[in-house]
Amino acid sequence: MKNYFAFFLFTILFTISNAFPVSLLRRDVFVPPITYPTNTTVWNKGEVHNVTWDVSQAPVNITNKFGRIQLRSGGLTTPLILADGFDILLGTYPVTVPWVITGEYQLVLFGDSGNFSPEFTINGSPQ
Repeated sequence: MKNYFAFFLFTILFTISNAFPVSLLRRDVFVPPITYPTNTTVWNKGEVHNVTWDVSQAPVNITNKFGRIQLRSGGLTTPLILADGFDILLGTYPVTVPWVITGEYQLVLFGDSGNFSPEFTINGSPQ
């Protein structure tokens, strides 16, 4: 009898809890295109450059407003964090060019989502 009562009570509570309306929050994903660096850009190790991106299409409510910029090479995002914790709505943020092997790189701008810059050249150390 105890098991029947417990099962009955659980069934009633489960039914009631599922009957309440749930309001879904709209979560806007913001993927601003990176406007600098471009595919003709050349950076040299130790220089400071302002990475820029277009914020003109930013939604009103952004799920994650804190940005991060990382370096990408050969189709993989590296662990090198060039900037972190800035407001994604700034549209620009300075980074110092790391000492890496000379080659073609991309930047990854993380916020709600990650997006890539065009490939550009970094002159670092020889291979």
